[in-house]
Amino acid sequence: AVSFGKEITALSARYSGAKLLQKKYKDIEGTVKIEEVNGDELVKRFAEEMEEMLGRKMKAVKRLAEAAEDADLDHEYNETLEFDYYNSMLINTVDEDGNAVPLGGEFPLEENEHFNKLPVSIQQSNIQVPTNVYNRDPDILNGVYMSEALNDVFADNFQADPTLTWQYFGSSTGFFRLYPGIQWTPDENGVVTFDCRNRNWYIQAATSPKDVVIVVDVSGSMKGLRLTIAKHTINTILDTLGENDFVNIIAYSDYVRYVEPCFQGTLVQADLDNREHFKLLVEQLHVKGEGKVKKAMKESFRILNEATALGQGSLCNQAIMLITDGAMEDFQDVFQEFNWPERRVRVFTYLIGREMTFAENVKWIACNNKGYYTHVSTLADVQENVMEYLHVLSRPMVINHDHDIIWTEAYMDSVLFNTQAQSLLLMTSVAMPVFSKKRETLSHGILLGVVGTDVALRELMRLATRYKYKEGKKLKPKPNYNSVDLSEVEWEDSEEKLRTAMVKGETGNLSLDVKTSVDKGRRVMFLKNDYYYTVINETPFRTYCETDIDPAHRKLSQLQAVERYLTGKEPDLECDMQLLQQTLFDAVVTAPMEAYWNALMLNVSSMDEGIETAFLGTRSGLIRFLRYAGIEKRIGKSFLTSTDKENMFTLDHFPVWYRRAAEYPAGKFLYYMPRQDTRGRRPYLYLVYTHLQNKTNKQILRNTIYDGVFSFSFAMFTQPNMCGSLEGGQGINVGRYCQKSNTVCLFVCSCFLRVSLFDYQAMCKMNSHSVSSARPLLSVSSVHKKKGDILQPCDTEYPSFVYEPSVKETNSIIKCGRCQKMFVVQQIPESNLLMLVVQADCDCSKQVQENHTMLLLLLLDPAVHNSSVKCDRMKSQKVRRRPESCHSYHAQENAADCGGASFISPSTSVFFMCLLFAAVVS
Repeated sequence: AVSFGKEITALSARYSGAKLLQKKYKDIEGTVKIEEVNGDELVKRFAEEMEEMLGRKMKAVKRLAEAAEDADLDHEYNETLEFDYYNSMLINTVDEDGNAVPLGGEFPLEENEHFNKLPVSIQQSNIQVPTNVYNRDPDILNGVYMSEALNDVFADNFQADPTLTWQYFGSSTGFFRLYPGIQWTPDENGVVTFDCRNRNWYIQAATSPKDVVIVVDVSGSMKGLRLTIAKHTINTILDTLGENDFVNIIAYSDYVRYVEPCFQGTLVQADLDNREHFKLLVEQLHVKGEGKVKKAMKESFRILNEATALGQGSLCNQAIMLITDGAMEDFQDVFQEFNWPERRVRVFTYLIGREMTFAENVKWIACNNKGYYTHVSTLADVQENVMEYLHVLSRPMVINHDHDIIWTEAYMDSVLFNTQAQSLLLMTSVAMPVFSKKRETLSHGILLGVVGTDVALRELMRLATRYKYKEGKKLKPKPNYNSVDLSEVEWEDSEEKLRTAMVKGETGNLSLDVKTSVDKGRRVMFLKNDYYYTVINETPFRTYCETDIDPAHRKLSQLQAVERYLTGKEPDLECDMQLLQQTLFDAVVTAPMEAYWNALMLNVSSMDEGIETAFLGTRSGLIRFLRYAGIEKRIGKSFLTSTDKENMFTLDHFPVWYRRAAEYPAGKFLYYMPRQDTRGRRPYLYLVYTHLQNKTNKQILRNTIYDGVFSFSFAMFTQPNMCGSLEGGQGINVGRYCQKSNTVCLFVCSCFLRVSLFDYQAMCKMNSHSVSSARPLLSVSSVHKKKGDILQPCDTEYPSFVYEPSVKETNSIIKCGRCQKMFVVQQIPESNLLMLVVQADCDCSKQVQENHTMLLLLLLDPAVHNSSVKCDRMKSQKVRRRPESCHSYHAQENAADCGGASFISPSTSVFFMCLLFAAVVS
């Protein structure tokens, strides 16, 4: 081991040229001023830049809202209006005779780099209408005609701020006006299910936060189509809830039960996971017995009252959604006890089926509790009838004309994108409600719709240039991604100090000892991170040159933009001068490295066998490399090529080799075995790095000039089962190695300390046949089937192993039938490698595989999946930043507008008839 250590250290020093580069940096040390970066000032500057950028988006949305309200004020509703508009699903299509189809016509589209290379029209917007909405309905035609006034505002906004992306107006009647105009693609069945009123930006802007208890009748009379309609109604209500809302579902017949026993007596946040979890359970509902709604209503009021008393839930609107085919009990005393006279809890009723016997009773419940009654007789009626409750909840806000601007949580949207690469784009939306300002409709509080625009999070990250800060843990974009809590990423913040401070909008800093995995979970690093945080006012939450502002610059590559800027050809380009200066500085200092490497390569007689590539990288993003060997001799053929995305610097990516070396002691070489197939007799490939930093450097933020990684790669040939090298130091996932040689792993694991890592953003495989009521806590927000498996979000724990440095050498023997195999492990000096020597004349692989495979799987499986998400995680109510305003009451609200032609009060005879009918049925 000692001899090998000396040899590999000498090779590393010679072919990397690390000493030469150290000298070059040392030579200019006296002429360079090193400035310590103040983390508090840095995060403050980031916040100010983000605030300015997001402020432009909010101003654009305000202009849209004002224009829409003025257009509605000037528009007189016309029941017989005839108006042709551009329907985004029908444009540029013709019939069998070659004529443009109605609501179609020629709509020029041009591929646009700024809009993810989609064909768009930046000249005007067009209209999308869901398949279940009649596209020539008078309400649709009047709304589309009125909103034509937004076309000029869309274009003016985009001209004033070319970084704007999609702008839109979502109408309360169901149509969606989108700028720039696009060709909308239906699903494989020719159906467009997208309804803007179900989007989070619409829901959050249209209503204040709400607590909702859904009460569903599962008595015997609800069998067949009625139960199907009821289930669809529940799912549609769930689709109208967002991150600021809280919910629970109660089913009743002869008795009351919660569809999820874990959530008994409480409200849970209506995030995507919980909503999809409820949908799974709703599908398992079955009917039996007689409907007793009185107990269910009492339980619903109890949940809502307790939430208010404990300061939980939304602390704003509260509502009960009653879904039934009839209410036969005398329930007036329930409302007198729990809800009258304040009527703080609104009750919305949905009468299921064609039977109208109990319509007056069900309507009376809604009208006497500031709610709304709807009759849902078919599946096609569900969507529009459910939407009525949003209009009712928005009345106080509309009457008071409170234009609250909302920002959604980060989400991943695939609606407008054709490929997975385009859809894996985290974004947030800013939106504002649009009200009718007509005096005659004031007390009705008519919501016209919601205007908004999207902001890709990568636009925010361009302001916080990566070279100025240390990379933390990452969010994992995945199908149906909606929101990840900070505690699920920085899970070492067990006391939630960082999370609580950020939720409260505080400014400060703290340090945390964290464990993070790199190389796709294969290795673990132990870090001490400094966190700096501050608030971005009026909101809830860089490249070298900015080429996205001026349309004329959008086709320039970063290299072309930098060249044009530095040569004075494009002086108007917005470039990060600090980053450019650091890159140029690194380029000058590292220039002698190419001459050094070339001299070694040209001296063929002294070249050592197996040396492949020399390379270096700096924090500013500069990479230099030289190939010592031709491609026919190289093992790492893709390393540092244009297709090797993992090892290249990008806008939001530091390569693993850079990250690991930056955390390694300065001036020492780090050896690394990359992820690739090395089974059989294929040679092992190792990469070698060293990390340089200036003497005054105390943290990553301060070494933006001197920080660099200098490396080379070489191939080492070993005889199978004779001798090999394993990584120590920063930690490895030994499970990967165990899959190749069980005999080695059984021994090596005794030299490593196990470290548990957690992933709260994981996706687990679950057999489709096991999705049943027996596993009620599984989240099913993502369903991707392959060979009977379903991928679902889950919490996982997986082990990584760190070599114990105090163990310099160890050995052991494993008996294999008639022979025994000896192992010896030694540390290789001046490296993070271990030498493993295995006796070769005893083959016990078959016996080990039979006896120990199950043990290894239990101990070393890199992702030990929990079978379900824990109950307390799903119903936990962490400290959260609530919306600053709540609109739940207004004295001028017309509560008599409750879904019926007139106010209804049940008579004694009606109740007697109901009870008599119930007796006959039973």
